[in-house]
Amino acid sequence: MFTDEGYPAGPSDILARIGRFATDDAQVIVAEHDGALLGFIAIHVVPRFEHDDWLVRILALVVDAGARERGVGRALMAEAERIGRDRGAAFIELTAGHHRPEARQLYESLGYDASVTAYLRKRL
Repeated sequence: MFTDEGYPAGPSDILARIGRFATDDAQVIVAEHDGALLGFIAIHVVPRFEHDDWLVRILALVVDAGARERGVGRALMAEAERIGRDRGAAFIELTAGHHRPEARQLYESLGYDASVTAYLRKRL
């Protein structure tokens, strides 16, 4: 499923990555039905230095192509938001590539502000 989204990864890669998210501040939440994987979301709860609160960073959201338009992505996003509220997070943020307009439409329909862009990156 992750490979289908343009991020090649084998089963051992995914298991290792899931292991890195098995903490109080990071987790992978899975959506499944009758044992079939429908999608997942990976989040990290991060303390903010400039304020005495937290933010939730969504690092990955993937929904199987056959399960899209059924509310799976919305349910995973709602769970991430619930975790953020429970942790006292002030914000939840994510990165949405311009090459995935359907994902951007989902996020905007859920109230995410696409005009807040101050994201810079440097490859190391």
